[in-house]
Amino acid sequence: MKKGFTLIELLVVIAIIGVLAAIVMVSMSGATDKAKDARIKGDITQMRAIAEMIQDDDSSYASTCTSGTIAIAGSGYDSQTGAILTDIGSQGGSVYACSAGATAYCIEVELASGSFFCLDSTGLATTTASVNETCTTTGPTYVCS
Repeated sequence: MKKGFTLIELLVVIAIIGVLAAIVMVSMSGATDKAKDARIKGDITQMRAIAEMIQDDDSSYASTCTSGTIAIAGSGYDSQTGAILTDIGSQGGSVYACSAGATAYCIEVELASGSFFCLDSTGLATTTASVNETCTTTGPTYVCS
């Protein structure tokens, strides 16, 4: 008697593996956006440290933002802020608002998933489904609500 698998048995095993692979691929599709969102949030959290260093150097947060986005020139931390902006863009996000004055700042980004992440000088960091309009208002108080 010959030992081995029949063609039918092999086809059944291949079909089962194909079904399992399809299920895994469908369940992993949302993981990519979550990973991109986490990386963008990490970038903006790094901006908190940079903003505090700017405030320490200049006694003001004003040079943290320029024209509604993160400043990439004149802050003294240009290479770091430039790298953060580049990374946010490469992850599919964008800076929605960046406002800063002498005593406060607020930065809001649109995440790859379409929601928004807002961070301010009070220590608040929050994710919302829609835009946080208070971050775009003029100073002296810039906060996420």
